[in-house]
Amino acid sequence: MKKIFLVATTAAALLLGAGAAQAQKYAVIDSEYILHKMPKYKNAQEQVDKYATGYQKEVDDLYKKVDEMFRTFQAEKMLLTEEMKRKREEEIITKEKEAKDLQRTHFGPEGTLFKKREELLKPIQDQLYNAVKDLAAEGGYAVIFDAANNPSLIYINPRYDRSDDVLKRLGF
Repeated sequence: MKKIFLVATTAAALLLGAGAAQAQKYAVIDSEYILHKMPKYKNAQEQVDKYATGYQKEVDDLYKKVDEMFRTFQAEKMLLTEEMKRKREEEIITKEKEAKDLQRTHFGPEGTLFKKREELLKPIQDQLYNAVKDLAAEGGYAVIFDAANNPSLIYINPRYDRSDDVLKRLGF
């Protein structure tokens, strides 16, 4: 008798739990679509791109200098003493290391470009996140998926896309 009661209680709890899970609301947004509708984001992205271009030119110029030093060394190699060869090779290696360090300084995980991107884009992304969070709270959504950053979403019914609602919250 106890077993039947326990099984019946467990089954009822599972059914009630399953019913509650089905009642959850879900929505989808496309953060790329939203961000590209925001002029602030476009301006910030353009600034980041300008910085990246400038940093890349700086790195490229240094690598060109290394290449030029190497070609000159190759052309003059036969005329140099062993000591002069060693000295030139060290200079080339030092300059190449300098170029790699500069590249890492600008483009590394904690580099100048990363910091600049975070400085310019993070406030806008935070604004987007807060608007989505408010939409979820007001709409009673348990989960809001981002179609732009989720390659496993194969199909999304446009009826559940709340991207325009988020844009309205952001004033666009």
